[in-house]
Amino acid sequence: MRISPTVELWRRFLNIVALTLTGLCAIVVMAPVFIILSYLVVNGVRSLNIEFLTSLPRSPGEPGGGMANAIVGSFYIVGLAAIMALPFGVGAGVYLAEFGRTRYANVVRFIADVLNGVPSIVIGVSVWALLVVPMRSFSALAGGVALSFIMIPMIARTTEEMVRAVPNALREASLGLGATYARTMWSVVLPAARGGIVTGVMLALARAFGEAAPLLFTALGNRFWNLYIDRPMANLPTQIYEYAKSPFEDWHRQAWAAALVLIIVVLVLNVIARVSTRERYRALR
Repeated sequence: MRISPTVELWRRFLNIVALTLTGLCAIVVMAPVFIILSYLVVNGVRSLNIEFLTSLPRSPGEPGGGMANAIVGSFYIVGLAAIMALPFGVGAGVYLAEFGRTRYANVVRFIADVLNGVPSIVIGVSVWALLVVPMRSFSALAGGVALSFIMIPMIARTTEEMVRAVPNALREASLGLGATYARTMWSVVLPAARGGIVTGVMLALARAFGEAAPLLFTALGNRFWNLYIDRPMANLPTQIYEYAKSPFEDWHRQAWAAALVLIIVVLVLNVIARVSTRERYRALR
């Protein structure tokens, strides 16, 4: 069927309009990211130096000092959360993918979705009532538990989708060769879904690093070095909050530098997630 020149011209015009509109939408979506990053870099670089990365905070009103304890504390608390969240999240995701049609699995999936949408400050208050009040002290352990509650549903749902995407032919081939179901899961299914699972874990870690509300009710903060799990511990989000609302100009500059460090950590985790799934995306192409 021959298309008239007028219709062909009209189609080309609509194609150009559609491409232009989608391009503008993409620019609008990316613009806030570039604005935030530019503002952070401009304001944060001024106070980002060796002293900031290696020194403890100084007394209120005294210029200088750094946030070394907060940087180490953030990695410490998020590490605790990852230790608690990884086995439960991955295990729940595998269960939902392999036995997800039962009534119990639907309940687990529903609870995971609800927990994924609960505001982080509510999780912080809940952990405060469950751990901080009985222990009579803010602690790194309580902070890790609060962040693990945020990470578990993200890891579980990502793992479920990735394990479900593994072709059944791989399971059947492994079982046909005499491997047990557990062996098949450990040696065949999970390695095949590894890229997607790592992506979910990295994104969960990135979100945990940036959460401040739950840590205000659990880990609180500390102006000194502390590696004890049952005592308050410094961390970047709460330190940024304290410094940003203070009346001292030097603390404001350090808050910008801490925010820059935090966003660099989040970007690095996202880059690791992209690199870890690069081979998978190439295979899909």
